[in-house]
Amino acid sequence: MALTASSPSSSCNKIILLHRSRFAHEAAPIQNQLRVKIKLSRPTPFLPPISSVVYWPSFDCRIPHHRHRPLWNNSRNRNTNGWFRLDERSRGGGGVVMMMEIPPDRSSSPPSPRKILTTSDHLRHVESMANLPSGAGKIPRLNAVILGEALASEEDDLVFPSDHFSGQALVPSPQKYLEMYRKSIEDPAGFWSDIASEFYWKEKWSQEVYSENLDFRKGNIKIEWFKGGITNICYNCLDRNIESGNGDKTAIYWEGNEPGLDGSLTYSQLLGRVCQLANFLKDIGVRKGDAVVIYLPMLVELPISMLACARIGAVHSVVFAGFSAESLGQRIVDCKSKVVITCNAVRRGSKVIYLKDIVDAALVESLQNGISVDACVTYENQSAMKREATKWQEGRDIWWQDVVPIYPTTCAVEWVDAEDPLFLLYTSGSTGKPKGVLHTTGGYMIYTATTFKYAFDYKPSDIYWCTADCGWITGHSYVTYGPLLNGATVVVYEGAPNYPDPGRCWDIVDKYKVTIFYTAPTLVRSLMRDGDEYVTRYSRKSLRVLGSVGEPINPSAWRWFFNVVGDSRCPISDTWWQTETGGFMITPLPGAWPQKPGSATFPFFGVQPVIVDEKGIEIEGECSGYLCVKSSWPGAFRTLYGDHERYETTYFKAFPGYYFSGDGCSRDKDGYHWLTGRVDDVINVSGHRIGTAEVESALVSHPKCAEAAVVGVEHEVKGQGIYAFVTLVEGVSYM
Repeated sequence: MALTASSPSSSCNKIILLHRSRFAHEAAPIQNQLRVKIKLSRPTPFLPPISSVVYWPSFDCRIPHHRHRPLWNNSRNRNTNGWFRLDERSRGGGGVVMMMEIPPDRSSSPPSPRKILTTSDHLRHVESMANLPSGAGKIPRLNAVILGEALASEEDDLVFPSDHFSGQALVPSPQKYLEMYRKSIEDPAGFWSDIASEFYWKEKWSQEVYSENLDFRKGNIKIEWFKGGITNICYNCLDRNIESGNGDKTAIYWEGNEPGLDGSLTYSQLLGRVCQLANFLKDIGVRKGDAVVIYLPMLVELPISMLACARIGAVHSVVFAGFSAESLGQRIVDCKSKVVITCNAVRRGSKVIYLKDIVDAALVESLQNGISVDACVTYENQSAMKREATKWQEGRDIWWQDVVPIYPTTCAVEWVDAEDPLFLLYTSGSTGKPKGVLHTTGGYMIYTATTFKYAFDYKPSDIYWCTADCGWITGHSYVTYGPLLNGATVVVYEGAPNYPDPGRCWDIVDKYKVTIFYTAPTLVRSLMRDGDEYVTRYSRKSLRVLGSVGEPINPSAWRWFFNVVGDSRCPISDTWWQTETGGFMITPLPGAWPQKPGSATFPFFGVQPVIVDEKGIEIEGECSGYLCVKSSWPGAFRTLYGDHERYETTYFKAFPGYYFSGDGCSRDKDGYHWLTGRVDDVINVSGHRIGTAEVESALVSHPKCAEAAVVGVEHEVKGQGIYAFVTLVEGVSYM
């Protein structure tokens, strides 16, 4: 093995190369010698000792060593900015785990002490956008390396919106963004009050627009927005749009799993359907503040159920129709729901999922835990299963089609306070017990509507399709509430995105003339792998904005999405946010600035992201660390249902005075943000956070399993996959 270090100020005294087969734990030392050249692309005069593990899938790539912070043993290394250039010209290909130790040059001067930022200059990381960036900067994207895909080159990282697009955009320039962002930070009460005034309020909020305490040392964590304001989100989604003359506008296009199975609802028709279900729920005893669990696939009945609950002040808890009976039962017990809304089955692709059977098992489990569900409202999904084949419990089970349609199509609105709860949504936690994230009405309503409008540059003529399921926060904020609050036309798709072939998405885009397409990197990578021909056989000329959600999108997938799907003309809104934030936090505004493939770019209005070190000290300029948010925003969740102490401990005690996202983040020299993944014990599969303890608990529940340990592994499509180490009970054969 030949090794050279081109920087005279630092040398490498130890390098270990390991061959990596499918999983890192299978690594074995490389037997054949390799010629490796290692040099510092940006040599620095002082480099602390490091010990780092790097996944090296190709022999010609750039890797920023500060990206590997979660794997380091030496905590002093997080501010080193040197990059290693790795070149290998021999045949071989990739799959290398590399461990390096580099001692400092003691003759060099140490770096100057890190600056601690004051809080007065809130615009320090976006002011540079008054002028266009000077260059691409480094691309700290380890995910691209893990996925075995080439990193973006430094010569062509800036992707500019066209003059035509920017000229018609809601935010057409960096200057306009800075103007709006500055107001949102310097006068948040005035900024958000002006936007909130565009919606309907039965009574206006109190003089104090918001109050907050994000520092547990000063008392309980508390966030309130528009308290005292009386409103209803269903009224603002439907009635307000109808009263403005859009009653005949299509609210939802529904596309079934099988091609040719479809339907649509205007805003007036949607309101009628919502009112019928709302009246039925009231008739069986559901009142303001009661929890209703919804376990439905992507039928129109899912957003209808959400809106019906909101109309009468009930709190909905949507559970992804694919979760196990144990997970569903756990959520029923936690929120003490007396009603479950489901359907008998769903066909996803060629597979039938028998949802009612899962619900029945969950209801048995919840009863054993002291919670009895009075009514199980079941929609007959005839394309998947006939009612005659559905298991039934008389006195509890009710067919939707038999009762809901007979109720009146008008229903009085239950007016609620802005801080009254709207919904619960459970997200995985590292302890194994899901966290019931609680969102309230007023702030969430204003924030989701505003983020949808600006991040997608929404116009009234747009046809919008988000491929997410309403079982996740994306489906809440950007399938149902955000679009409908803006009077948008939404596509809801029941089936699998690659059924009957990988061209189904673009068939739907052409069919409905979709202009805004919002999806996950997992789907982008999957379709990318299937080949361009499934894309290019369709027109896609209607598309004007693309979006990415759930996880950072690697640069090569970003470019494929942009060049092939969007014909190199559609900006990509690569959004960073969480279940807890309610809406976008860091996101491109399509017409405002040039994009860097894989970067979430800059904060949304009113959001103050900061990167801190282990001690909670804000880091200035180009850096990598823990992503936190200072000050509140209207869409922030208010608590974890029934466990405010866990809420404070999980999100606010790690770094007092900040909301801690649980994510790592890098910021380049131009101020662009690059998300680097979870730093807690959670695996991100297809953009969905799954607690390792939760999976381990499910495995050890099997009578033949003694112990289980779960880790995340690289997956070329899903970003991460789940790999389990299982110990069977004594006497059980592994074969």
